[in-house]
Amino acid sequence: MLAGDWYVADDPELGEMHRRGVQLAEAYHRAEVAGEPGARGLLESLLGELGDGAYVQPPLVVDYGDNIRIGARTFVNYHLTALDVAAITIGEDCQIGPNVQLLTPTHPIDPEPRRAKVEAARPIVIEDNVWLGGGVIVCPGVTIGKDSVVGAGSVVTKDIPPRVVAAGNPARVLREIP
Repeated sequence: MLAGDWYVADDPELGEMHRRGVQLAEAYHRAEVAGEPGARGLLESLLGELGDGAYVQPPLVVDYGDNIRIGARTFVNYHLTALDVAAITIGEDCQIGPNVQLLTPTHPIDPEPRRAKVEAARPIVIEDNVWLGGGVIVCPGVTIGKDSVVGAGSVVTKDIPPRVVAAGNPARVLREIP
C-alpha cells in the first residue's frame, strides 16, 4: 500500500489501523477543546511526526495518521482531511487553511476492480513555507514547492514549482514570487 501498489481497501487489518487513527483524532479533538495538557501527546501518538511548535486545530480527519509528517512551526487550521494511505509530508513553517484536503488514494478507472474495493495511493509533499488557502484540494502524487502559495478553493492536480502563486481548478501558476 505504502509503495503505491494496488491493495484491497476493506482489509480487516487496515480497518483496525483506521479505527485507531479515527479514535486518536477524536480523542485529540476532545482534549484540545477541553484545554487538557495531554492533547499534544495524543496528536504526537496519532501522527508519524509532529515538529516543534507545530499546531493542528481540530477537528482533523485521517485514514491512519501514522503516515503524516508535519514540520516545525507549521499551523494547520480547522477541518484538515488528510487521507494518508500513502505518505503525506508537510514541511516546516507552512500555513494550511481551513477545510484543506490532502488526498493520496487513487481508484481504478475500470469498474470491476473498483467494485472489488481495489485502490492504490501516491504520496503528497508540501515543502517548507507553503501557504495553502482555505478549501484547497491536493490530489495524489502532487508536490508543492517551497515558498509557494496556492489560492483558496484550488484543486492541485499536478506539481507546483517553488516560489510561485498558483490558483484555479485545475490549479495553474499565475506568477512567480520574486
